[in-house]
Amino acid sequence: MTQRTLALASDHGGIELKTLLAADLSGLGWRGLDLGTDGPASVDYPDFALKLARALKAGEADLGLLICGSGIGISIAANRHAHIRAALVHDGYGARMCRLHNDANVLVLGGRTIGPEVARDCLRVFLETPFEGGRHARRVAMLSEYGEK
Repeated sequence: MTQRTLALASDHGGIELKTLLAADLSGLGWRGLDLGTDGPASVDYPDFALKLARALKAGEADLGLLICGSGIGISIAANRHAHIRAALVHDGYGARMCRLHNDANVLVLGGRTIGPEVARDCLRVFLETPFEGGRHARRVAMLSEYGEK
């Protein structure tokens, strides 16, 4: 079985949490594709959402993880791209439901709003949960259709 790839990106507000979670990926059976940022200097979160959106569109990664200070700005930036379904979550339940019912392809976390153990749980649940399909597939298709208009 081919190892799946998770693209990771953050601004300066998420660098510590991104680094921590990146170290956990191999233990979860995933390979990481780190798209930056790499240090504490102030950077613009839309640039990193764009890098991740491009990586997913090009097929360089299967899923994505974005982190900024609150998670709000970077999730708004990511969802500007029609092929992205980015979900800002705060617990394992949200991580499960965004995959199960919404087929989210990007997990978003707030680097300053979530603790490391909860973040680890969110990532694990997100990566382990498949899309349920069924009645939810129609709704997800509507999101793609609306994004293309």
